[in-house]
Amino acid sequence: MTIADSASFMDNGSLCFPCTPHEEAKIVKELTDKAESCSEEGDLYYVISNRWFSRWQRYVGEETGEYMSEELSTDKEASSLKKAGERPGPIDNTDIITNEGGRDVSDLQLPRTLIERSDYVLVPQVVWEKLHGWYTGGPALPRQMISLGIQKTLSVEVYPLALKVIDSRDKSEIIIHISKKASLRKLYEQVSSLKRVDTEKVRIWDYFNNCKQTALVSSDQTLEESNLQMDQSILFDVQIDEFIPSGFGMDSTGNQLALVLMEPPRSSRTIAGGPSLSNGNGPDYGYGSTLYQGPTVGSVSTDTEHKRDSVRSDLQRDRGLAGLQNLGNTCFMNSALQCLVHTSPLVDYFLQDYINEINKQNPLGMRGELAVAFGELLRKLWSSGRTVVAPRVFKGKLARFAPQFSGYNQHDSQELLAFLLDGLHEDLNRVKQKPYIETKDSNGRPDEEVANEFWSYHKARNDSIVVDVCQGQYKSTLVCPDCGKISITFDPFMYLSLPLPSTATRSMTITVFYGDGSGLPIPFTVSVPKYGYCKDLFQALGTACCLESDETLILAEVYEHKIYRYLDNGESLPTIKDDECIVAYRLLKKHAEFPMLEICHRYLENVKPDERTRSLTPLVTHLEGAKSGTDIELAVNRVLSPLKRKVLLSTNTSDGMKVNGLVSDTTEESTSDCQMDTQVAHPFGDKDSEEAYSNELSFRLCINDDRGMSGKPILKDSVVKPSKIVKIVLDWTDKDHELYDSNYLKDLPMVYKPGLTVKKTKQESISLFSCLDAFLKEEPLGPEDMWYCPGCKEHRQATKKLDLWRLPDIIVFHLKRFSYSRFLKNKLDTFVNFPIHNLDLSKYVKNKDPSGGANVYELYAISNHYGGLGGGHYSAYAKLVEEDRWYHFDDAHVTPVSEGDIVTSAAYLLFYQRVKTSKLNEPTGESSKVHEDF
Repeated sequence: MTIADSASFMDNGSLCFPCTPHEEAKIVKELTDKAESCSEEGDLYYVISNRWFSRWQRYVGEETGEYMSEELSTDKEASSLKKAGERPGPIDNTDIITNEGGRDVSDLQLPRTLIERSDYVLVPQVVWEKLHGWYTGGPALPRQMISLGIQKTLSVEVYPLALKVIDSRDKSEIIIHISKKASLRKLYEQVSSLKRVDTEKVRIWDYFNNCKQTALVSSDQTLEESNLQMDQSILFDVQIDEFIPSGFGMDSTGNQLALVLMEPPRSSRTIAGGPSLSNGNGPDYGYGSTLYQGPTVGSVSTDTEHKRDSVRSDLQRDRGLAGLQNLGNTCFMNSALQCLVHTSPLVDYFLQDYINEINKQNPLGMRGELAVAFGELLRKLWSSGRTVVAPRVFKGKLARFAPQFSGYNQHDSQELLAFLLDGLHEDLNRVKQKPYIETKDSNGRPDEEVANEFWSYHKARNDSIVVDVCQGQYKSTLVCPDCGKISITFDPFMYLSLPLPSTATRSMTITVFYGDGSGLPIPFTVSVPKYGYCKDLFQALGTACCLESDETLILAEVYEHKIYRYLDNGESLPTIKDDECIVAYRLLKKHAEFPMLEICHRYLENVKPDERTRSLTPLVTHLEGAKSGTDIELAVNRVLSPLKRKVLLSTNTSDGMKVNGLVSDTTEESTSDCQMDTQVAHPFGDKDSEEAYSNELSFRLCINDDRGMSGKPILKDSVVKPSKIVKIVLDWTDKDHELYDSNYLKDLPMVYKPGLTVKKTKQESISLFSCLDAFLKEEPLGPEDMWYCPGCKEHRQATKKLDLWRLPDIIVFHLKRFSYSRFLKNKLDTFVNFPIHNLDLSKYVKNKDPSGGANVYELYAISNHYGGLGGGHYSAYAKLVEEDRWYHFDDAHVTPVSEGDIVTSAAYLLFYQRVKTSKLNEPTGESSKVHEDF
């Protein structure tokens, strides 16, 4: 539960410090919001080391938002990163800069392995100027805001394009950094200035892979549009007496230069820019194809024809075995592409004539450009033998239409796959004008009727090769928990994202405090899913402490005797480390509308004011209708009441004076540990005369300022201002210690204290079927996904149940290995055992209509992810159906792999194809029954 901090809440109880942490945070937030609300292309942002910025955030009391990777952080490291509130020193960016390849200190660059919010943050120029004015330091790392793609999405270019300039005169090399949105004219000017040569005498070549590709003509065309890649080379030529040394139109050896065309040519012999077909059965690999244009000759000798036949034979034999060059962290793209280009229905489609199906008018599509780029790439991969293909043109189109994949950071292969399938569908949608269709509720009609109706509606608006082979349909059932209203819909899907149900658990010890003062704090040890969420901890703790239906728990982390943060239900449990101290405050739900009172403690006696340190565990309660300091005192007394020491009732005194001491056998107990004190207004015996204290309270209470220090004391007539949370400090006197046993607030247990020996856990294993079961199980919607019930006319937390209804010929399973939370990113390396042959999904399909075909599938491709987050690597396994053999596609490297070696814990995306009915009776090497038993 995230609770906003309060500002000053007392009219006469607040201290005003110039440039307080709170004021710094407020100024930065206002400047950031204003800058981001009117940001435009060309604005400057500054890169700041997250190591320094997080210290500043902790100083001003903000959540750091740091991402911690579980496998890379220890408990102590996490704690030290998160907690410390001292004012940071000068801004220090030295940990995130590198000058490798740079010319001087003005060309400072960042290592490309850095991750935003984990290693660095971006702030607007006005924020940088303010922070730099407060703290000085540096060095300054300005970056420009650029627009990406046809949607003109604004993004800060953290990593400008790095180009290696090779001087053809002396083969010297120099690295330059320039925006990818810069024009070729700007490139000419920058390189000419560096080389001190007149721009008119310069010619620059695209020298990708150290081979002349094409001349770059000085123009307004951007470097991005010219398909220049990070770290690639460009060749610098200088004209001498109207002669360019390496020859225009010739490579460095004097041969005719082969140009790579930016757009595929169109002719009567090509289909959508690809090779022509021979007899309608396959590509024509002759040199008449646009992919194999060579020098023009008047006649062809017999030897040349023989060589071409040999090349054609080699290409036929190695079809589908071309690797993809890594263009800089593009292994995620290469992995997903290899899986798609080895999907048989898509191969058949794009190797034939699809030009008439390109939809250039679809506003949801990309004018057919993405489909053409993908088709061209597929044709190259299937007609290049084992030649490595550089997907520069495709990546350029991808960046144009999906700016999130621009740049050279690592991305998620599943996210790329989702975009690509959807983009191909819209580019190839046969429906040119989508009709408006208003869906109807099921209203108790048969599922078959409703499902067919929904599918016909979907097909009326969406009809493409992607829909034909990749889209299925599932049944979604929502049930209102109040009125019992049932809503059934049938929705299409393109892939299934399956959770990995973990059987691993962890023990957590949490101390529960009674916010109403009805009991003493009690520690509970509960077992929760290792990769679960705070809602799982909430449920386990509620069961353990017998939480009533009218009560709730507020979870918080205590650090250095103060509440460091509150935990909401969506918080990932791996963010809570074993050496942390977590508490739960037990409060009544009906009081949630009242402000919360947060009480920290200090020991007062015999200590100088500036040496007072916090102690004990903070307490939390609600302020019911609080208007003054007296109301705060009542709340403090109420929450402390269980800590009152048991007292002796003296029979020799008539004034009822309480004597402090231990209870003996001959004494009568006046109160029990769990009993509410009935003398709330007069808690201190001999101090029960209100006139004796004038305007002072019985407790020494002070407000808590932004720095975590106490301000002015709270008096009876201090006015409470409205606020979600009120923070105060209770200064304990010796008298308070005599009346209350503070030992109950000492020595909080850690979440988990391991023994001397820790067993190494075996890698967890689950089956694909258990993942499907977890995906299809009934569960309540989260509070953020409330459903509007047409019966109640209110948003309700309904229960949802999914069922598979109609399966596609190609089904993709996405194993959800990655989880993200506010403070942590995590990857599950759980081994998922999945069938290679005969994956029978019949029992999961509710539609029993046999016309849909058999629901048995064969695996044909896998996208793998190795390593952790940020520094991982993608590759692919794909099966060549003609050879009945598996291959490993690792960027440019393609090697055979045994079928027995493809089932690994790295599997991320699984591609299955429906088995034709004629093949179902053929013997296979594996049975799905084995996996189901597993």
